[in-house]
Amino acid sequence: MAPKAAKAADLENTLYMDLKDNCRVTIEMRPDLAPNHVNRIKELVRQHFYDGVVFHRVIDGFMAQTGDPTGTGMGGSGQKINAEFSREPHRRGVVSMARAADINSADSQFFIVLADSTYLDGQYTVWGKVTSGMDCVDKIRKGDKADNGKVTNPDKIVKIQVAADVK
Repeated sequence: MAPKAAKAADLENTLYMDLKDNCRVTIEMRPDLAPNHVNRIKELVRQHFYDGVVFHRVIDGFMAQTGDPTGTGMGGSGQKINAEFSREPHRRGVVSMARAADINSADSQFFIVLADSTYLDGQYTVWGKVTSGMDCVDKIRKGDKADNGKVTNPDKIVKIQVAADVK
């Protein structure tokens, strides 16, 4: 593959997630691990689905969850995605899909792992990894551990873009 084509492919599988205080998180998507999830995430990003969505569940030392337009943890885009489990470990910075008890219930909600959580391995679909901006993720307002990480006055995603679309 020519260098220019390789760069274009990388940009197509890179997300820029902007948070408060002009803080940018760069996420490298992993279509090699979860092609259907990556495709769906890109569709949603290009529809501006995630722009303004809150981090409704954030547990210090565990993860920050977003992707529910209702902000309750009960909503989604209305399109389920079948699980694409892999051997990729849930280490700090990994981005993985949230789901209900049904392994094929992932929709639009995802979480960023704040600390190694390898007990999740093989049970949730890993589709990306934060390559820069974990300091921004660490600043996301934490929720009440006693209330399953529910956040009062939660931080939100300002916008997410596919890097290839940024002019």
